[in-house]
Amino acid sequence: MSDLIVVGFDHPEEADRVLLKLASLKKEYLVDLEDAVVVIRDAEGKVHLKQSVNLPALGATSGLISGSLWGALVGLLFLNPLAGLAIGGLAGAGAGALSGSLTDYGIDDKFIKSLGETIPNNSSALFVLVRKAQPEKVLAEFEGLRGRVLKTSLSPAQEARLQTALSGQATAGAHVVPSAS
Repeated sequence: MSDLIVVGFDHPEEADRVLLKLASLKKEYLVDLEDAVVVIRDAEGKVHLKQSVNLPALGATSGLISGSLWGALVGLLFLNPLAGLAIGGLAGAGAGALSGSLTDYGIDDKFIKSLGETIPNNSSALFVLVRKAQPEKVLAEFEGLRGRVLKTSLSPAQEARLQTALSGQATAGAHVVPSAS
């Protein structure tokens, strides 16, 4: 089971920087993210979402590959594999992009937008769905970040430890971040 953590920041670019740091921690196998979304609310109050996974592009790529393969095989039956490859590739890419754009993966977009409307203008928030994490090492990277925990599915004790690490206050005990079973 994954844990949802939403952290708000005072600056529009701060959530992007934190997501980049999480991506580097993911490469070090310190955190396993299922989904991550950056929400930026501009000076006019308009909410912008930056998904970490571009599903239409992912769907188009996989559709292009499978469509080209199937098109070439069908084209072989009609003695024109190149035409089958081209037509199958185009049809597969289109179908894959359409299915990717209709798929909602990870954190619900309606929830993200509704919570994004509550953050102040010229600020940002980071929504992460964490599968597993190495709590002490991950929190050590983010101590003193100056973020606010807006919403979590963590236990009250875990949430308090996370907020303490984000506020830069010294802690006496060990840090705990979600670790899914």
